[in-house]
Amino acid sequence: MPHSIGFDRERYIELQSKHINERRRQIGGKLYLEMGGKLFDDHHAARVLPGFTADNKISMLETLKDDIEIIVAISAKDLAKTKFRADTGIPYEEDALRLIDVFRERGFLVENVVLTQMDEGNRPAKEFRSRLEKLGLKVARHRTIKGYPADTDYIVSSRGFGKNDFVETSRDVVLVTAPGPGSGKLATCLSQIYHEYQRGNQAGYAKFETFPIWNLPLDHPVNLAYEAATADLDDVNMIDHFHLEAYGKQAVNYNRDLEVFPLLYALLERLVGECPYKSPTDMGVNMAGFCISDDEVCREAAKQEVIRRYYKALVNEKRFGRESTESDRIAIIMGKLGIDRFYRPVVKPALQIERKTKNPGTAIQLHDGRIITGKTSALLGPSAAMLLNALKELAGIPHDVHLLAPESIEPIQTLKTEHLGSRNPRLHTDEVLIALSVSANSNEYAHRALEQLQALRGCDVHTTTILGSVDEGIFRNLGMNVTCEPKYWRKGVYQKR
Repeated sequence: MPHSIGFDRERYIELQSKHINERRRQIGGKLYLEMGGKLFDDHHAARVLPGFTADNKISMLETLKDDIEIIVAISAKDLAKTKFRADTGIPYEEDALRLIDVFRERGFLVENVVLTQMDEGNRPAKEFRSRLEKLGLKVARHRTIKGYPADTDYIVSSRGFGKNDFVETSRDVVLVTAPGPGSGKLATCLSQIYHEYQRGNQAGYAKFETFPIWNLPLDHPVNLAYEAATADLDDVNMIDHFHLEAYGKQAVNYNRDLEVFPLLYALLERLVGECPYKSPTDMGVNMAGFCISDDEVCREAAKQEVIRRYYKALVNEKRFGRESTESDRIAIIMGKLGIDRFYRPVVKPALQIERKTKNPGTAIQLHDGRIITGKTSALLGPSAAMLLNALKELAGIPHDVHLLAPESIEPIQTLKTEHLGSRNPRLHTDEVLIALSVSANSNEYAHRALEQLQALRGCDVHTTTILGSVDEGIFRNLGMNVTCEPKYWRKGVYQKR
């Protein structure tokens, strides 16, 4: 699909910041704002809402920077499991530190980390706590609370939230974020509000969550794409029955918020005499649905995202020997949308290359809709070949021109096979880019090709085999959206990941 814009970024920044300020005034005290999803690097939002940039939310919050303090929550149980972020491939504890650095670089106040579900005997969490404190951060411990979230009598008591450490904050808006889902952000907000009222301070809660978009239909592709993205979490989009009962209007939310709403309602009712919210939708401050400028563009982008999620699930199931639970759920969503995997334009061309050559193939769709392919050769892997072919096409370089001469590739192959122990002499994408960079000073064509790298950002790619970690990392760093057929080309028990 040619590159199109479907979301008004500037309108979003204006409306969203205004709405958060309005919620602050309604609360009349300290606002604890739970950040659902990613605060920056939100590539899912950027893919399904073309025009929404990966840093859109943090850019919006910069307009309120002087009033905001950020708390990073991380589950101690995730630390014990050595859980990794799927998009960056780094452990949650390292990502928490990365988040803090990025926030501080952009001028936000970040002094506190909350370790949630922190029980005795969790050695990795204790070690991480010590590491944080040595870095000058304040660390609060929140316990696992028996009966959470159902037993409100116990939770909203000195035996529940009362046993958690209180985080001393200095700003009027406290934004609670985390490296990943299930980190305890909501419980952190509620615990803080409990302690604020114990100290005689007024405080309130709101949620800043982009998806599902509450004022889009339940079966809108953008909302279904969110359901596909969270298929591993058992998240399901639902009609907010609390909202329907209170206002007679349909709004979309998801199961976890609906499940925990009675707790939030009970907590606020006990603390302030009444809950200001009649539904989970009321809790939110999301204005993204009002900033869609071209609904059809966003619908199409969301359908493509569902297919990407489907392929990702298939590959993970193959790679880790899992059951097909996640891919089956996403297949049902694809059925609702009336699409299959071939609806992704790069799939068939890549498979055609494989059928024709009896070797792996790769295809990329440029932003103007052109499809460029790459095949396996004695010198190059299919992804490397596709990359060179795409750069030549973008730079207007004739097809018969070799960006890399065979004689410049052969020494690299010799180094790999004879000295570095590689069984595959073909050049990977990183090796091709390095060779191209070396050639750029003396080769005008190579120089022109390198100048087109930025034009690959956001392009869709499909390969007929599971990528190795090197090629996968290069495509991610270039900002390309890659899917793979769920199979390895080389058969074997061990596969390098």
